[in-house]
Amino acid sequence: MSRRFWNWQTPDPNSPNPDSGVRVLHINGPIAEESWFDDDVTPGLFASELNAGSGEVVIWLNSPGGDVVAAAQIYNMLIDYPAHVTVNIDGVAASAASVIAMAASTVAMSPVSMMMIHNPATLAVGDEAELGRAIDMLATVKESIINAYEVKTGLDRKRLAKLMDAETWMDARAAIDLGFADRLITNTKTVVVEVDEDAGGTEEGESGRATASGRGVVFSARNADRQLLNKITSHQPQPAPPQPEASGRRLVDLYADLTQRTK
Repeated sequence: MSRRFWNWQTPDPNSPNPDSGVRVLHINGPIAEESWFDDDVTPGLFASELNAGSGEVVIWLNSPGGDVVAAAQIYNMLIDYPAHVTVNIDGVAASAASVIAMAASTVAMSPVSMMMIHNPATLAVGDEAELGRAIDMLATVKESIINAYEVKTGLDRKRLAKLMDAETWMDARAAIDLGFADRLITNTKTVVVEVDEDAGGTEEGESGRATASGRGVVFSARNADRQLLNKITSHQPQPAPPQPEASGRRLVDLYADLTQRTK
């Protein structure tokens, strides 16, 4: 199984400025189809290709996420890269992919792209002690992810933790308002969107949705599910009231009695 999920774009010699020095990297699909844990080959290959050249790097990112270890290493490699790094999200940057985006000097999003953040997850098998260690590990991983989000957005850690708890989806403008992104991509140019400093999004909405500065949309799948469940359970049909027991004699009994008397 191939571990390669990135591809460096070869400069077009027919472009107006083939020697611009801008290097283009495409990251598509899951971040590492196999875990990078205990893997010395794949991280080294990515690092060697990243550092094989110089100059500005533009990354086109479209990924549902994946291996948090791989995302953390790529994040650190991009942070250490000496030139300007731009991440253009042209599809989705979800889960671990959103962590990679946080390393960019500039994050730009297409008007139809999305970003999703949520809590880390894992599979664990074992006794109570082993499962407890897995829970502690996930809590530590979550804190490390919050570190990256906090550096980029400047949001309060408790606020970020709640957004992760809720599995929050953001469109481009909401991500910009919340500080996860910087610019909006339109056509062939990148337009800076002015951010309302007093906005910063809203808390959970009644339907699991909230608007940021009245422009973008923040959607929480778990909040929406919970609200829907509450509405369903609140409209459950009530059991029919018990019918009062009939009193007196039945008509058939009266008819039988009358028949006996006429004989």
